[in-house]
Amino acid sequence: MDLDAFRWLLTDDGQALLAQAGTAIAAGEPELRVNTLLRRTASADHAAAALTQVALRRAAEPKFGADAARMYFTPDALEQATRSRVATHRAGRYAAFGARTLIDLGCGIGGDLIAAARAGLVVAGVDLDPVRVAVAEANLAALGVPGAVQVADATTLDHSPFDLAFADPARRGGAGRAWRAEDWTPPWTWVEQLLRRDACVKVAPGIPHDLIPSGVEAEWVSDAGEVKEAALWSGRTATTGRRATVLGDGGLATITDEEDPGPEAVGVRPVGAYLYEPDGAVIRAGLVTAVAAGVGGGLLDPKIAYVSAEQAFHTPFARGYRVLEELPYREKQLKAALRERGVGTLTIKKRGVDVVPEQLRKRLALSGDVPATIVLTRVAGAGTALLVEPL
Repeated sequence: MDLDAFRWLLTDDGQALLAQAGTAIAAGEPELRVNTLLRRTASADHAAAALTQVALRRAAEPKFGADAARMYFTPDALEQATRSRVATHRAGRYAAFGARTLIDLGCGIGGDLIAAARAGLVVAGVDLDPVRVAVAEANLAALGVPGAVQVADATTLDHSPFDLAFADPARRGGAGRAWRAEDWTPPWTWVEQLLRRDACVKVAPGIPHDLIPSGVEAEWVSDAGEVKEAALWSGRTATTGRRATVLGDGGLATITDEEDPGPEAVGVRPVGAYLYEPDGAVIRAGLVTAVAAGVGGGLLDPKIAYVSAEQAFHTPFARGYRVLEELPYREKQLKAALRERGVGTLTIKKRGVDVVPEQLRKRLALSGDVPATIVLTRVAGAGTALLVEPL
């Protein structure tokens, strides 16, 4: 997005054009027709800027909720931005740590700054991209949140005056997503230096455990059952080694490696009366056996993240199922067994087996009236099909 076009969008005329575009799109008008309407009173660049913001605000609703309607975005910065509920959780940790001031070293459009400021911290942000800085400044103003932002190179700043530093290295460049940590911006070598002080760094959920420096806490966070990110906490902010945090409608729950007795303690057991599917954050954090211990169960297979137990438990760290029966694993016999039971709508869950649920469902060609859920996995090394029902 052009910086001049964005700054114009913040003027009275720009705000009027943005409101006009938003109203027309909300009424169901085709974008091409709306663009023609806007071009009657605005330039092509200004009309495009208004339409882009309308589209980005709608795309941002899952991340930012009601705030999205007043905020501004760029496509790449929106993709990288933290979901507001996750940012709010992290800001709560800042406050619990006792931090009063925070610097965001690569603030993007300001989502993490907003959450930290709302938690009571004095915040400042820097970014190399002048457009992102302008957008972050506009977002702070639009939401009435105090904070300062400026264009600067995070890698050259002395951030020691701040209680805490936060960074979210960009993992996407001109060549697409950067899979190697050294290709991040700033690179992993800079992150390692930052993690020698009181800091928090947002990283991809798939970060290898052996990449995490000694003494740094790694926290994997899921929101509404979907893993969103990992965060590395260093210095005095690190309270454990590995942590899984689950955010849901009922609030927040967290589990750490201090609660994990390890695989030898829980062991491997046959299919029991209940099956538990650990949350993705739990799996990423390597805490499946902690969940198994919590439900008095064990693993179905040493390398598969399913837990079996004889008792029903409600836990925020796993989805529970009652095991109804074991069905044939071979496709032809499985199809016959499901048809015998009148199954039509089938939910297929799988782990540790080479099955594509959508393709299998199509081949089964079920036509009954009964909804059902099956789990396809390995038990003692053998393919197994379980008919289950959610707790």
